[in-house]
Amino acid sequence: MRILVVDDDPTVLKSCQRVLEPEGFDVCLVSSADKALEAMRKDDFALLLIDVKMPTHDGIYLMREVRRQWPNKPMILMSGYDTTQTVEEAAEMGAATFVPKPFTPDELLQAIHTVMGRQEGHE
Repeated sequence: MRILVVDDDPTVLKSCQRVLEPEGFDVCLVSSADKALEAMRKDDFALLLIDVKMPTHDGIYLMREVRRQWPNKPMILMSGYDTTQTVEEAAEMGAATFVPKPFTPDELLQAIHTVMGRQEGHE
């Protein structure tokens, strides 16, 4: 299963890669919303992991664009800003779940398995 990880922090990208690849996920790392949209046009991803706070275009912008072009694509939003407003905005945009940063490998994997389990149940 291919997962697109979008975060402007190289440490978070590498951490996600270190957690996900040993679990058998094919991980693509990008550092901006624009690069994520470019990757989405070229490749099919089962899931997106999106950071909220990024320069130029934030995660909410990216979620809006993904919803418009790929309406059923599951997305998990992650942020160090675990505010009620952020969580509500993520839910309104269709985020499957929200993972507060910093997260443990288990928290990340649990969120992914929960979301993908829900997806498989609908197909």
